[in-house]
Amino acid sequence: MNQKRTFFSILAILALSGIVIAVLRHFATGIPFLPGQEQSVWLVEARIDFEADGGPVTANLGLPDAQVPGFEVYEEQAASPGYGFAILTDNGNRRAEWTKRNAEGEQSLYYKAQLVETNNDNTGVTDPPVAGEELPAYWDAAQELAAKEVLDLAREKSSSPESLTRELVALLNSPGSQNAALLGSNSNDQADLLMLLLNRADIATRSVMGLYLEDARRRQTLTPMVEIYTGEEWVLVNPVSGEFGVPANLLLWHRGGVSVLDVTGGRQSRVHFSMIRQTVPALQLAQVKNSESVFTRLGVQHLPIEEQSMFKLLLLLPLGAAVVVFMRVIIGLKTSGTFMPVLIALAFLQTSLVTGLISFVLVVAAGLGLRSYLSRLNLLLVSRIATLIVLVVFMISAFSIIGYQLGYSTGMTITFFPMIIIAWTIERMSILWEEDGPSEVLRQGGGSLLVAVFAYLLMQTPIFVHLTFNFPELNLVLLAAILAMGQYTGYKLSELRRFRSMEDL
Repeated sequence: MNQKRTFFSILAILALSGIVIAVLRHFATGIPFLPGQEQSVWLVEARIDFEADGGPVTANLGLPDAQVPGFEVYEEQAASPGYGFAILTDNGNRRAEWTKRNAEGEQSLYYKAQLVETNNDNTGVTDPPVAGEELPAYWDAAQELAAKEVLDLAREKSSSPESLTRELVALLNSPGSQNAALLGSNSNDQADLLMLLLNRADIATRSVMGLYLEDARRRQTLTPMVEIYTGEEWVLVNPVSGEFGVPANLLLWHRGGVSVLDVTGGRQSRVHFSMIRQTVPALQLAQVKNSESVFTRLGVQHLPIEEQSMFKLLLLLPLGAAVVVFMRVIIGLKTSGTFMPVLIALAFLQTSLVTGLISFVLVVAAGLGLRSYLSRLNLLLVSRIATLIVLVVFMISAFSIIGYQLGYSTGMTITFFPMIIIAWTIERMSILWEEDGPSEVLRQGGGSLLVAVFAYLLMQTPIFVHLTFNFPELNLVLLAAILAMGQYTGYKLSELRRFRSMEDL
């Protein structure tokens, strides 16, 4: 009892390990469990236009972080002929830099980024409040008094940084407020005005430039936003509407007080954005995003393409083996050889089902005819098998040449059939013919082909091809199933008909 309990515990550990590793690989790399899944991707293009003065030019554009709330940059590039390009990091901010020795006249620079939507909602909650910006205020006495009155009124109706910010936005938007109008006359940007007032209230703030993503939009500009520090985290607020949080279609393009665009050696610089929404295969996206992932390095995808093609077939063998075990142990079908059907099914994957069946039947039938002649020569077993191997090679070569001459190139893939296995199968069938007659040969040969067809149908199913190649650890589940079926000692399904008459007793 303890031995059986240990055995089934091992089976459970194998199956659970395969499932857990596959789930971890899925979340770490983003590889989907189902083939053919697609994921939305935003293609955003920033275009910088300016007029060069005729000397050296340096253009500097702020870029979004690799991971921002709701999005992740997985591919980016620049398209600006004649310019040097680099992506730099300055005080934690990513910036694109274009350089050229001499430039004159109208210039256009392009930056393109592909962003995938994610569930990442990290807004920099671990950033300390000292990262806030201090904006200088150039107010006269009347504006100072107006700012004090607005802040006092907002404090009376608030109890937290969030509520104070909300009340300030409401007061600044009040159409009949003379204080708001007076303060607004000194600032064209309500985001800057809100930050000035919050700084007076000792609340840390920092500026944010956001880009609203809408499909097939052109010549869009960045929208000024404000982040406030609540004492625990940074929270984004719309300085016009007073809404908190990051909208689903808002890309946080730039943070901090550094200007978004700086151009040295040019004038009249401006930047605008175009965007389009696309769909790409989720598997392709995962491979691009996670090329340096630990699971990718330990996976088949890290191998050269030639080796990947080989493993794509080899990793299907456990599935074929499980089919053979099920058909023999549970169903009770007899086959010629234990795992000959798996090799036949593997060959069918290289040809096609109909071509493979015809090729196999022709080769084996011709081999049986030759074997009947060899039996009259009274050769030893080893010599007989070696002779069959040579003859099988000649037969397969002949079929390939004839098929090629007739325009059927698939005939050349017959060479994927293992020569020794086919020769041994012919020898075994001929002995079976002599001992048990042709009916047993047809029974076992037909069983082998039937199992091979079932294995082929499963091994060429897209979902199984996808899972075995991208999640090879799931073969541990198949191993557990094969071991479990190996413990089965009950009646096979094909044997139940023998006991049908007992129902009447």
